[in-house]
Amino acid sequence: QVRLLESGGGLVQPGGSLRLSCAASGSFSSPNIMGWYRQAPEKKRELVAAISTVGSASYAESAKGRFTISRDNAKNTVSLQMSSLKPEDTAVYYCNLLNAYGDNWWGQGTQVTVSS
Repeated sequence: QVRLLESGGGLVQPGGSLRLSCAASGSFSSPNIMGWYRQAPEKKRELVAAISTVGSASYAESAKGRFTISRDNAKNTVSLQMSSLKPEDTAVYYCNLLNAYGDNWWGQGTQVTVSS
């Protein structure tokens, strides 16, 4: 059983920074892709950023230039460094792991609120 545990959410003022972390445990194969999604109230869950086992990263347009995703394969962790945060970044952020067989796992989510 794969488990993803997120941490690092919270309340931050506009223009501030926040770092999310996710630790994966259990048995899962490589290569895989780890990513961050978010879901705002009454909106669909959307991809924010993802990174492959070899470090190839992709970002949503809204995240480019402000967010940086990274991973540590030895520790099975993925992080999302968010800066220049805007109120529209407010959402529940979910960690995701996708393996080469199409198996998909989600964390429980962590709330990020950007407000003055």
